[in-house]
Amino acid sequence: MTTRDNRPRAPAKTSLETVEPIGKRVLVRKDEDRKQTKSGLHLPDKIEIPTLTGRIVSVSAQVERDEDYPVARYDRVLFNPRNAIPVDFEGDNRLFVIPVEDVVAVFRKASSESSPSRP
Repeated sequence: MTTRDNRPRAPAKTSLETVEPIGKRVLVRKDEDRKQTKSGLHLPDKIEIPTLTGRIVSVSAQVERDEDYPVARYDRVLFNPRNAIPVDFEGDNRLFVIPVEDVVAVFRKASSESSPSRP
């Protein structure tokens, strides 16, 4: 393909848009609200049990360097939603930018090596 003045047209670059948190923030994809109780009862569509858990999608560079915040990409976390900023990105309405201070817990699998042995 060429342009009007017969110069070759550069191939179109396809670039993916990403969301990168800035400052002491992380990007979290909130887990789906539960529509069923632990005992197995299905809830009507208007009633859902709100979740405060999600997976970290992206971590700001500042948080990555700070050893005081032991969070990483793909960690499952419990967070306080009060300061969460919703992100409307590619139709995903479950993305939130939250201050890392609002991450109150990280879910970790217990390893047999790190648990103390009991006599």
